[in-house]
Amino acid sequence: MACRNSAPWRLASALVEKRPENAEGPSPEERREAAERIDEARAGNERLVASLTRLWDGVVEASTQANIDDEHDPEGATVAFERAQLRDALKQARSDLEDLGRAAERLRAGEYWVCERCGGSIPGARLAARPTTARCIDCAGKPL
Repeated sequence: MACRNSAPWRLASALVEKRPENAEGPSPEERREAAERIDEARAGNERLVASLTRLWDGVVEASTQANIDDEHDPEGATVAFERAQLRDALKQARSDLEDLGRAAERLRAGEYWVCERCGGSIPGARLAARPTTARCIDCAGKPL
């Protein structure tokens, strides 16, 4: 895993452009804050993926060294359940990391504050709470 300061995806330092006084949209400071939120979430998620991967590798290694028969072992169902829980947590963490990558791309492209469905604006408070969201509140509540 790359060091956070040297990571190629680091956005905060790349968003220092000037904004004309009459321009609409987020200010450079708002863009920088959004980039920092995405960077922080991404770094935390990378640590989570690494930790879950180590746990998964340990479970796999332990299961190869033990003669576990999940079907007939009274503890087998617990082992299988824990393995499934860990697998699903790792899958979700990787998916979240991909979502953060898409959010970073939307920010770079200037589309971060624009709803992908209706083209309306996404409030900054919503993006602060859910940095990966790509829809406004109205569209988020509608079925795909």
